Amino acid sequence: MSTATLPEAKRQKMHKTIGTHNGTFHCDEALAVFLLRQTATYRDAALKRSRDPAVLDSCDIVVDVGAVYDEAKQRFDHHQRGFTEVFGHGFQTKLSSAGLIYKHFGQEVISNKTQLPVTDPKVEVLWLKLYREFIEAIDGIDNGVSQYPSDLKPKYRSRTDLSSRVGSLNPWWNQSTDAHIVDAQFEKASQLTGEELLGKLDYYANAWLPARDLLIGSVASSKASVDASGKIILFEQFLPWKEHLFELEADANSGVEANQAIYIVYPDETGGNWRIQAVPVSPESFESRKALPEAWRGLRDGELSKASGIDGGIFIHASGFIGGNKTKEGALKIAQAALAM
Repeated sequence: MSTATLPEAKRQKMHKTIGTHNGTFHCDEALAVFLLRQTATYRDAALKRSRDPAVLDSCDIVVDVGAVYDEAKQRFDHHQRGFTEVFGHGFQTKLSSAGLIYKHFGQEVISNKTQLPVTDPKVEVLWLKLYREFIEAIDGIDNGVSQYPSDLKPKYRSRTDLSSRVGSLNPWWNQSTDAHIVDAQFEKASQLTGEELLGKLDYYANAWLPARDLLIGSVASSKASVDASGKIILFEQFLPWKEHLFELEADANSGVEANQAIYIVYPDETGGNWRIQAVPVSPESFESRKALPEAWRGLRDGELSKASGIDGGIFIHASGFIGGNKTKEGALKIAQAALAM
């Protein structure tokens, strides 16, 4: 029997209902509702916005209202006294309804969107990455968690963050607060948060994560064919490597040894020349583990080639953190010579 031939009451019972509060809406429940609609259980769910307990009790899942956090009962509020739930995995920011729903349903959403099995290790990598780069800020803003120590004051205000843009979709003080109008604006807000989240996920799954895989492969191949000590890593194509290198070095199971890499050799973004970059002591540091030789710093072209004895020299930065050569072979020779000096 198709759903079209089922009695109306039974058809309605097959569809789930998400509940959240009415009135002014915020980024966290807008995103929570969007996330739920990306799951198998709540994909076609209706939405009820109310603070009436009887209405909320009729819903299959309730977010950001009700003063209850109970996964078994599908109740996900964070406003009640004593609520201290955090994401775990080293994160300490108290969760909003966005973080709560993401904690419980995020891996399923990522699996659905990437077509990776939910047990694939890449799903967890993306799940943690997206929390760090996207969800945590929403949790912090909604819970009033300052991004800085209390004794620091920002030099300017920013109102372009996602939470602010969601807030601006609420009716102005002198506009109608008719429930139908506000509910329609909430749907716009939910779609806005979802589009931004999925855009981030698309980047992390299809650009950020492949770079991580290439780095892991390059470390292994470089040890086999370039430098057995692992101090020189050769990339055959340009890719963002710094963040991945430090994260992998901190992971005992990644196969990338901590503090081993000294120089990264790679083609520049145009593909015409090659670069030699010294690995910094930390991702944000301007200090290198071993800067390129002081005697070559600030030299260019023929003067650099003469001083180094390596043809094809282009430049060595004055600080020694990066240099260039016209060929891969020349760039590798610079890295090898610098190691020996």
